[in-house]
Amino acid sequence: MDKEKLIEEIKALIATSDTEVIEINPKFLEYFDIEELISIKENLKIKKNKIRENTFDYLDELYEKIK
Repeated sequence: MDKEKLIEEIKALIATSDTEVIEINPKFLEYFDIEELISIKENLKIKKNKIRENTFDYLDELYEKIK
């Protein structure tokens, strides 16, 4: 996997919508090697899934209260 593809995947994970454009300073990204970028991507996936799970739990709880 190359850095450019990893960077694009990281940008997609950071974005809050499909239309949002995320820019990352390329000089900043030169600092990271492939393994670090993979780690960043995996951590973002985990965080995004946790947020999604918490949101679903909150919506379920809210639904139970109002039904």
